[in-house]
Amino acid sequence: MRHAAVGCSRLSLMSQRREKHAGPGRPRDEDLADRRRREIVRHAIEEFARNGFNGADLDAIAANAGCSKGTLYNYFESKGALFSASVDHVMFSLVDALGDEGDESDPVEQIERLAVNFLRHFAQHPQYVELLVQERADFKDRQEPTYYRYRETSRAKWLRRFEWLIAQGRMRPMPPERALTVMSDLLYGTIFMNHFRHRRITPERQAADVVNVLLGGLLTEDAFATHAPPNP
Repeated sequence: MRHAAVGCSRLSLMSQRREKHAGPGRPRDEDLADRRRREIVRHAIEEFARNGFNGADLDAIAANAGCSKGTLYNYFESKGALFSASVDHVMFSLVDALGDEGDESDPVEQIERLAVNFLRHFAQHPQYVELLVQERADFKDRQEPTYYRYRETSRAKWLRRFEWLIAQGRMRPMPPERALTVMSDLLYGTIFMNHFRHRRITPERQAADVVNVLLGGLLTEDAFATHAPPNP
């Protein structure tokens, strides 16, 4: 962490010098503010995950990001705003990790990749799960947690895929909304239980188990036909 802080401090000082000595004919670095904001958020995520929202030290975040505490307030009006930006980063990074925009492969293969990429992403970044847990614990007044909000952004395209599978006769007829809700809840529930129970299962193995149960079910076809629950 010390080396990261020193490196960030040097980057910040170099950036300040470039801005200070930039002459009228030198182009302004338009990306500097974005880079600084991302650096602050990166260190904020680590601090929030380690010490919780109430215990997080803004001075420590600023020091690790190579700036002053006052500089934090140039980018975020409050500690709560910085926390919200940190959770937003978690979900934006998830969207990038899933990376299925414009994917023309078979929808079943897409579901399999989705499970692997989703579980791998949070296994590689356990601090992200901690932030989602804290959002529910420390911001109970929010009507809609961040992860639900971002989940809705990809809902329409997955509904179309489920509808296509049903139309092709490859998926049992059912409301696509229900199928999608079950799949989403299963994946999110898995990362939370991994976090609470400190599971150390490889994402690939766990994704295979999830997909096997999700797509294949537990009962044989004949047994399910006998014991299938009513469909209200």
